[in-house]
Amino acid sequence: MAKNPLKITDTILRDAHQSQAATRMKLEDMLPALSLLDDMGYWSLECWGGATFDVCMRYLNEDPWERLRTLKKAMPKTPLQMLLRGQNLLGYRHYADDIVEEFVEKSIENGISVIRIFDALNDPRNIETAMKACKKYGGHAEACFSYTTSPVHNEEYFINLAKTLESMGADTICIKDMANLLLPYDAYSLIKKLKEAVNVPIHLHTHNTTGTGDMVNLMAAQAGVDIVDCALSPLANGTSQPTTESLVATLQGTSRDTGMDLNKLSEAAAHFRGVAEKLEINPKVLRVDTNTLLYQVPGGMLSNLVSQLKQAGKEDKYYEALAEIPRVREDFGYPPLVTPTSQIVGTQAVMNVIMGERYKMVPKESKGLLKGEYGQLPGTVNEEVRKKCIGDDTVITCRPADLLEPELDKIRAEAGDKCKCEEDVLSYALFPQVYTKFIEEKNKPAAPAAAPVAAPAANDNSPRTLIVDDLTNANF
Repeated sequence: MAKNPLKITDTILRDAHQSQAATRMKLEDMLPALSLLDDMGYWSLECWGGATFDVCMRYLNEDPWERLRTLKKAMPKTPLQMLLRGQNLLGYRHYADDIVEEFVEKSIENGISVIRIFDALNDPRNIETAMKACKKYGGHAEACFSYTTSPVHNEEYFINLAKTLESMGADTICIKDMANLLLPYDAYSLIKKLKEAVNVPIHLHTHNTTGTGDMVNLMAAQAGVDIVDCALSPLANGTSQPTTESLVATLQGTSRDTGMDLNKLSEAAAHFRGVAEKLEINPKVLRVDTNTLLYQVPGGMLSNLVSQLKQAGKEDKYYEALAEIPRVREDFGYPPLVTPTSQIVGTQAVMNVIMGERYKMVPKESKGLLKGEYGQLPGTVNEEVRKKCIGDDTVITCRPADLLEPELDKIRAEAGDKCKCEEDVLSYALFPQVYTKFIEEKNKPAAPAAAPVAAPAANDNSPRTLIVDDLTNANF
């Protein structure tokens, strides 16, 4: 037995297919492998949160709560993990504290054990309500910091942030390297120092976008990291996580031996290989893209940039827009480039280039970021730029959610008889239009059985078109 076995969280049921296939894996495709996954010995299985909640209702005609209950029933031994965007929960705005608390309570009640909580700006105030609720209802609170590099973001910054997260009650601290910017030797150094600075376990989450993910995980293991994220091989690498089986094999017989069985992993991978063949995976998400290291721009953000320039007929301005992104980021106080800040900074850079004048046109999201609506920006904002963008508007310095009135009762009343239980109310609160359409479809009387047709529908392999915007989910 290894002296200090490395623990593994597998993302095959969430981030792996979110990163590669726009979160389109169905529950029915997971079910045959769940018993095997439950016996594997994972520290946790990430299976919920992120984009799954929205996509379940919007595209797969599945109730996300029912999915969670089914997963827990099939995997009673393994802690189930979700990703939560702090005060944004799984939606795209800040929600009032009463919504946040009830959502966390119901997530734990329905089967979640570990809640990974992060904020795009690394503003601890934006995760405190979710963390308190997680602890209150018996969950494991895994507090994150979004890893990035800038004149502001250095080892000292992240170590101080980790100490703050520990003081807030974090059970584990996660380095969330969403764009695979953390390089192997930097990972070794950062983890060594984190292990000295805090007493809670360190969990590393990276991708393989820039082709360094396996090396990052290995150096992290050498530095004493407690847990790493991996994905089973059929949906690993590229914009997904490094491969589970490869790391398990690498560490066999060492002090960090995971103790996991490669034969069992191979059996599970065989099932998901068939699932991956059914999913429409864009080849672009499987490639190594070192431009992310050069421009600090996640892959999904690059594809959005190209699309916006094309719509404006300014494709020849690509390199100008690329060069403008770090300038806008500096003006805005060096926010990490992760949803939603990656889209905000990228869109503003495109606007600056298209208009031929910086900040002549300013989207409301840029104004909101500069006004403090998303939280405290990490660095110093260019005040001339802020003045040009928001004029004399007051900058918010308090926790943004302090300005929100309780809204759960109002939403219950608004939803009316659309909702049969509290979980339905929360689904409506986060995605009112999507939930309304989902429940209307669900409540339609079953159509009469169609007459048999000559074409063998069971063998229909016609391609599905992926929505381009879905690929940006890899930034979560």
